[in-house]
Amino acid sequence: MKILVVFGTRPEAIKCFPVIEELRRRPGVEVVACTTAQHRHILDQVMELVGLVPDIDLHLMREKPTLTDITTDVLHRVGEVLAEVRPDRVLVQGDTTTAMATAMAAFYHGVPVGHIEAGLRTDTILSPWPEEANRRIVSVITDMHFAPTRAARDNLLRENIDPASVYLTGNTVIDALHSVRARLAAAKTSSLPDNAKLRDLLDQGRKLILMTAHRRENWGEGIDAICRAARQLADRGDVVIALPVHPNPRVSVPVRAALGDHPAICLLEPLGYAEFVSMLGRCEIVLTDSGGVQEEAPALGKPVLVLRDTTERPEGVEAGCARLIGLDARRIVEEATRLLDDPEAYGAMSHVANPYGDGTAARQIADAILSNARGQRARAVGA
Repeated sequence: MKILVVFGTRPEAIKCFPVIEELRRRPGVEVVACTTAQHRHILDQVMELVGLVPDIDLHLMREKPTLTDITTDVLHRVGEVLAEVRPDRVLVQGDTTTAMATAMAAFYHGVPVGHIEAGLRTDTILSPWPEEANRRIVSVITDMHFAPTRAARDNLLRENIDPASVYLTGNTVIDALHSVRARLAAAKTSSLPDNAKLRDLLDQGRKLILMTAHRRENWGEGIDAICRAARQLADRGDVVIALPVHPNPRVSVPVRAALGDHPAICLLEPLGYAEFVSMLGRCEIVLTDSGGVQEEAPALGKPVLVLRDTTERPEGVEAGCARLIGLDARRIVEEATRLLDDPEAYGAMSHVANPYGDGTAARQIADAILSNARGQRARAVGA
C-alpha cells in the first residue's frame, strides 16, 4: 500500500510526523512524504528536529503569496505528484490551504483522502478565515475522517457524514508533544530561546506569560488590543511576557512598535518547536489566538486564555482548561490577573484532564487505514 502524506506548514508537520513514523513501521506500507513548503522559513526547524526528510519538496514558498497563489500552486504541483507517485491514498491534516488544495487535487485524480484532525467547526464561515471554509471543503471530499474529539466527530455526523467513515482517534499533536519532550529529556536540555533579556528576567523569579498572536481576523484592532493588554500585564513588575513575533508585517510591525521598548516584554523570533515546547513547560499561563496551542497547553497543565471570539476547539473551554475571552484589553488583563493572583482559580484550570487525547492518535489512525484497506481488498475478492 502506498500512502502520500502532504503537508506545508509547521503545524501540519508537527501533527503529521507521528503518523508518518507510525505508518513507516507497518509492514507492506510505503509512505511518500511531500511538503509544499507553504511556510518554508519555520517548517524546516520542525523537520530537522524530528528527523522528517520529505521524499518530495515542492518549494512553493513565494514572497508575499496570496491565498489564490498558494491554492493554484498546490493544486497544480500536487496534481503532478499524484500522477507520478500514483498512491493508494492521500493524507492531509487540518485546515490549511495546502490541505484543501491537496484534497481537491486528489479528488480530481480519483485518489481517496484521509483527513487528520477532521470535524473542527466554529460554524462561522469567516472565523477563522480561511480555515473554516478549508476544513469544510476537505470534509466533503474525504472518505476517512480522523476526528480528534467527540465534539469533532459529532460535528461530522450532524453534516450527514457516513458514521462508518468517522474514526475517533485523539489529536496527533499530543503524540508529537510527548515525542519531543522525550527527546529533550533524553538530551538533558531545556532548549529555551537564546535570549539574554528573557533569561535574566526568569532568573529574577518572574512568572512567565507565553503569548502568541497572528490570526488574520485579529489584524488591526485586535492586535492593538492584545498589545495594550500585554503592556498593562507587564507593568505588574512580577512577570515577563514572551511573545514570538509572527513574520507577517500586519502582525510584526504593530507588535514591535507597541511592545518593543517595554523592559518586561521579550519579543522573540518565531520559535523552533523544541523551544516552544520548553517555553510551554516553563510558563505559568498562555494567552493565544492559535488553534494548536489550545490543544498543547492543557497536556502540560497550563491554563489557556483564548484571544478570539470563536473557537473550533470547544472541548478545552467545556473541560475548563481554556477560556474564550475575546479581544477586549481590559478583560484580557482581568482574566490573566485572576490566574496569576488566585491559586484556586489557577488550580481549577490547570488540574484538568486533557480533552485532546492520550498520545496514541497516530497508532489509531494507522490501524484504521490498514483495516480499511484490508476491507476493500476483501470486498474486491468477494465481488
